Amino acid sequence: MLALVVDVHVLPECVDAFRTATLENARNSMQEPGILRFDVMQQQDDPTRFMLYEIYRSPDAHALHRETPHYHAWRDAVETMMAEPRKTRKFTTCFPADADWR
Repeated sequence: MLALVVDVHVLPECVDAFRTATLENARNSMQEPGILRFDVMQQQDDPTRFMLYEIYRSPDAHALHRETPHYHAWRDAVETMMAEPRKTRKFTTCFPADADWR
């Protein structure tokens, strides 16, 4: 499995719009068979900072996600909302190794 942690710093005036667009993307993403988890978190002491935590069954499932209409809509909608480019870190899951969190 592939896990991603995506750190996003949003412009203060875009926080609500970013949150709305990102929650819509997350809801649609969870309908994809290759996605096990798609969490959206907002930092408590700095509401302009978000973290997305995504778990995919495989790298191929992640590649398919990046081709979906909802991902493209999200990417295009939030592009100008970011205070800096988003940062993605990729991980291989270690435990639970074969869990299905749905």
